[in-house]
Amino acid sequence: MKSTRTRLDRFMSQHLGIKRQKIRLLLAQGRIVVDGCIAGDAQQTIHQFSHVIFDEQVLQDHKPYYVMMNKPKGVVSATKDQHHKTVIDLLKRKNCHTLHIAGRLDFNSTGLILLTNDGRWSRELSIPENKIYKCYRIEVEKPLDESYIRAFSQGIYFNYEGITTRPAALNIISSHICEVSLTEGRYHQIKRMFGQFQNKVLELHRLSVGNLSLDRHLLPGQSRELSKIEINTICRTEGRIN
Repeated sequence: MKSTRTRLDRFMSQHLGIKRQKIRLLLAQGRIVVDGCIAGDAQQTIHQFSHVIFDEQVLQDHKPYYVMMNKPKGVVSATKDQHHKTVIDLLKRKNCHTLHIAGRLDFNSTGLILLTNDGRWSRELSIPENKIYKCYRIEVEKPLDESYIRAFSQGIYFNYEGITTRPAALNIISSHICEVSLTEGRYHQIKRMFGQFQNKVLELHRLSVGNLSLDRHLLPGQSRELSKIEINTICRTEGRIN
């Protein structure tokens, strides 16, 4: 993803069409305001949500958006698709075209999906080392037993990539239903893990990401913005299955 951070003098030079050397004079004259404060450092970092004013003219005023959706079946986790409805198509809010998906779900998978225009936030959620657990409820074709729990906790080898998955927690709910909690998001990972047992995944529903659970009041296809508390605390718990 393209960097959204730059130095103030570079930012001003690009927006005003003047050489960076002249920005220092503008700073000395107190004509540049960043996030409500008169700027004085040419090397100050400007990110995508910095509010920048020059001579009372707003040069940048982007606001971050964080949205949760209850994704229904038959919808693509993409911003555009020529053949199918996308999660963006389901959003009925301003600036939806600026959002990207923080953790995709397959076409027929359902549940919690997050959308944002904050690239740094979405990257934090996707890095396995951050141990942000994603929890799923799974229905499979064949009965489950203790061997699944052991295999998932040890990691399952994927021959095509030549890698072993990180340890995942599996909790058996009933003979054909379980909950799986993991920190990775490899291509069709859960389906492929059950595929090692020749057991087909019939239903896959994401329940939570980190400390954030799907709002039970959201019907399939509905969405809402996250609260500040949800945004700031989603990464503070591992969200393991008990």
